[in-house]
Amino acid sequence: MQYFVEREVVASKIWFITGASSGLGRIWAEAALERGDSVVATARDVGALSGLTERFGARVLVRSLDVTDREAVFAVVREAHGRFGRLDVVVGNAGYSYTGAVEELDIDEAKANFDTNVFGTLSLIQAVLPILRAQGGGHILTVSSIGGIASFPTGGAYVASKFAVEAMSEALAVEVAAQRIKVTIVEPGSYSTGFRSATRSAPAMEVYNPIREAIRGSFDPARTGDAAATAPAILSVVDAENPPLRLLLGDWLLDQMTDVYAARITTWKDWAEVSNAAQR
Repeated sequence: MQYFVEREVVASKIWFITGASSGLGRIWAEAALERGDSVVATARDVGALSGLTERFGARVLVRSLDVTDREAVFAVVREAHGRFGRLDVVVGNAGYSYTGAVEELDIDEAKANFDTNVFGTLSLIQAVLPILRAQGGGHILTVSSIGGIASFPTGGAYVASKFAVEAMSEALAVEVAAQRIKVTIVEPGSYSTGFRSATRSAPAMEVYNPIREAIRGSFDPARTGDAAATAPAILSVVDAENPPLRLLLGDWLLDQMTDVYAARITTWKDWAEVSNAAQR
């Protein structure tokens, strides 16, 4: 599939993408390669990535990487930098979903979800920052979700992990701005990428089944977007002189997220007298 985005002529970029074997990571890797950029494509299972090497030759470096292996993250980042001489765009996309009502969650499974989604992202960021700082800049994209903006019942460890990614990325953006390092939190809606089929679920407790069914019933298949349509958006952001801190992906998200924030503000205002009395 060919991806096209209108843009000014820019120098080719070197990308480092985790979780690139399928889904959005794979789509963005192909989009970058097809326009002439180079990509370090990493994934736990690189079998699906062999075709990229055949198609794009020396412009792609495929490496097996489990982001929960911190030493491996640093090693592959060093190798990538040694191969291409710089890293311009770093995409922390590796992650998976572990869901269930809070009471249902297995603590070890929840920790494992955080190990990948949060601490794997942290390891990647810490591995690339010295390189980006030394070269005078770069762009880090952390992949969150609408579940990182607004939680939902039975979202489990997954939504908690995405909230953590958002908070960490927001702090990072301020910390590295003076170093000319840009940060964008990517917040996709629903896409047909196979991500949902890979979701792990905690054993269900009957008491939460009505809530679970209500959540499933509220899902609108019409909101499932074409994952390929995200590629031009990502290319536009990485080419922007002043990219956004946050980027929603999907045409139905803005109104919903506006309502979420409006509800929070209303609650704070309704309880302002109590809140203000707690000052002194």
